[in-house]
Amino acid sequence: MKIYIKFITTIFLKSFLNIFLIMFSLVFILNILKEIEFLSNADVSLSYPIYLSLLNSPSIVFEMFPFIFLISTQFFFIKLLSNDEINIFKYSGLKNLQMLKILSVLSFLLGLIIITIYYNFSSGLQSYYLQMKHQFTDDKLYLAVINKNGLWIKDVINGEINIINSSKIDKNFLTDTFISKFSSDFELIESIKSERIDIREKNWVIYEANIFKNNASKKIEMLKFESNFDQNKIESLFSNLSSLSIFKLINLRENYMTLNYSIVDVNMQLYKLATFPLLLVLMTILSSIIMFNTKKFHNITLKILIGLFFSVTIYYVNNFFNVLGSTEKVPLSFAIWSPILLLVLFNFTMAFRLNEK
Repeated sequence: MKIYIKFITTIFLKSFLNIFLIMFSLVFILNILKEIEFLSNADVSLSYPIYLSLLNSPSIVFEMFPFIFLISTQFFFIKLLSNDEINIFKYSGLKNLQMLKILSVLSFLLGLIIITIYYNFSSGLQSYYLQMKHQFTDDKLYLAVINKNGLWIKDVINGEINIINSSKIDKNFLTDTFISKFSSDFELIESIKSERIDIREKNWVIYEANIFKNNASKKIEMLKFESNFDQNKIESLFSNLSSLSIFKLINLRENYMTLNYSIVDVNMQLYKLATFPLLLVLMTILSSIIMFNTKKFHNITLKILIGLFFSVTIYYVNNFFNVLGSTEKVPLSFAIWSPILLLVLFNFTMAFRLNEK
């Protein structure tokens, strides 16, 4: 490895780790305050909100990595500038684009590590965090899970426990559904089988309900069924995709397809993860373009502010396209690739003349 590549790699990694630790610490502290407020009425020690914050912070920081890479790159150039090392590189023949290539490769490799190791680790912590926090909400009485056997719901209402299994979701309807009603002592009260249940409201409408009770059966054309769930409630209880590893997301996608359930959000998450290393590279390139040819410290503050402006703008543009994609206003591929291609176009235009300066 050439000496300048080793030197650039060392300085960049140090800048990245410093900014990462600073951002993680800020998120961790703010999260503790949030958890203390959430648990204000719970009989728990101070260590519990600290523990919850430790579980939740990695997932929050994951979403901040594009910003972290942008700031890390800026501080990398500030370090070089402080010792006049950037001019030494230029006088020794190292061109701007050569340095940009080194930083891009480093960012891409770090992006792969973040996706394959950090993300899967943080999603596991996030899943455990949600389980722990679930104990302090009313949702602990309810459960909605999707697996290869369909949709499973546990619902507690009026002292009765309803276990519901449906093979498919067809828009606002459950199809091929079996409901078992139990007493609080888990004694079977009755069972209901139906091919079509309207779940738009919490008072479900069961069509052609076959009711089995005390070794007898009867059929009712339309039956009202009280529930704590409607379609939105069912979605909310298993829609936290950030708590799922890449492999679990792939399995969930297959289960959604079996259920005839919309896979747009799952595909969105998978595409975002697939393009994440590229986004980090583009943020590094953008930051480098901003910082190149900085000769004095008096305009560094301005360039940092410019970098912050771009990072906030990119964040909102990205979210805008994500909303368009998740609501199916535009094709999913268009929603994912549009902000990235815009950033590629901008970076390419600005980087074209770097070697000329």
